[in-house]
Amino acid sequence: MERWIPGLLVVLATAALTSWLLANPSVPVEPRVPASTVDESPAETKAGAASSRLIPGSGTPSSHPGAWTCFRGEERDGLGHDTVRLSRQWPADGPRERWRLDAGEGYAGAAVRAGRVYLHDYDQATQVEAIRCLSFDDGREIWRFAYPNVIKRNHGMSRTVPAVGEKHLVAFGPKCHVTCLDPATGALRWQLDLVRDFGSKVPPWYAGQCPLLEDGRVILAPCGDDLLIAVNADDGKVLWRTPNRLAWKMTHASVVPMALAGRRTYLYAGSGGIACVDAAGGTLLWTTDLWKISIATIATPVPAGDGRIFVAGGYNAGAAMLQVEPDGAGYGVREAWRLAPEVFGATQQTPILFENHLYGIRPDGELACLDLDGKLRWTSGPQHRFGLGPLLIAGGLLYAMNDDGLLSMCEAVPDAFRLLAQAKVLYGHDAWGPMALAGGRLIARDLTQLVCLDVAEKP
Repeated sequence: MERWIPGLLVVLATAALTSWLLANPSVPVEPRVPASTVDESPAETKAGAASSRLIPGSGTPSSHPGAWTCFRGEERDGLGHDTVRLSRQWPADGPRERWRLDAGEGYAGAAVRAGRVYLHDYDQATQVEAIRCLSFDDGREIWRFAYPNVIKRNHGMSRTVPAVGEKHLVAFGPKCHVTCLDPATGALRWQLDLVRDFGSKVPPWYAGQCPLLEDGRVILAPCGDDLLIAVNADDGKVLWRTPNRLAWKMTHASVVPMALAGRRTYLYAGSGGIACVDAAGGTLLWTTDLWKISIATIATPVPAGDGRIFVAGGYNAGAAMLQVEPDGAGYGVREAWRLAPEVFGATQQTPILFENHLYGIRPDGELACLDLDGKLRWTSGPQHRFGLGPLLIAGGLLYAMNDDGLLSMCEAVPDAFRLLAQAKVLYGHDAWGPMALAGGRLIARDLTQLVCLDVAEKP
């Protein structure tokens, strides 16, 4: 009889836990953790100029205006800055669908420029990594740059948004291959293997860092031998390096520019905290360990003006506002305020600063608004949850997607959550890819499909 008691206790405890969960459906569930081993397999990787192929398609560039040139848009701030007026109401069946196409498993978002849409993709059947150029009008492929690369499923494959300018298209692959192409023709300019060339380590869930392209340079955070590097966009040669003396590892966050006391700088949230380097030469200006997440740093820091940096994360990290101030030795960093995860956090998507307020999706899936003093202004409530989905703001409107492809349009105002319209626009699951908005056209994706919607105001 005694030997049955432990098993009986386990059964009773499991039944009690199940009953409690069913009675408390709003309790947030901890997000999935990465696989216990990361697929690095460098010997199987064949990425490079010798094994790549440029495949022409039947599509043609659009004449439609508008651009969304990198992760989080033109200014890397999650805001749409063009002048196209957006509709504040949708038909009963939702905004007009312009085109839809299949993609490989992943969460990579689109970049848009000069009538072309760029997507970093992966073909699982042929084990080929592909950088695709599509027509903004109908989604037909204009060209595809492809190279073999063995990538095993680890909650999807692709995760990054390319950066595109007039002469350069830069893409960051799942295993840290950085590829620069001619954005019009797809011709290869150069390719770097950050693992081989700079000692990087592929992060869990593969790389999520999106490249930064500005002033003829590509800014990357290898977190191997070097913390940050700048390379010439024309030939990929290193212009400056920031030594990685603290031995930080690469996270899923991206490099973001920040104006600091009249100086152009770059911020990066690595495994050991946040670092700031001078944009001109890569000199390390300061680091802080006031903000670091042990499991996964995904959301990118948000510069909030006057030396303030807003940071938020998942895995019980919560959120904080850091204050950077010049001191006699350079710069000092202090914590202005901190919020518990049940008040605010950001498991996957980077919050957006708009008109002195912060908007983001909390770990419990609710959309929330904060002021810059850390006061919670509103949440969408448990009846409107968005899971790990993306958001962007344009024309005073906030677009937010939930996990299952339900798109919501709200007013981006601090006084209350104001829902204007909703529409089911994706029909798969894990609709987590960052959205793009250019010329009144919204591009969104789930795990395996990409859709382009017309959200402009009609004459």
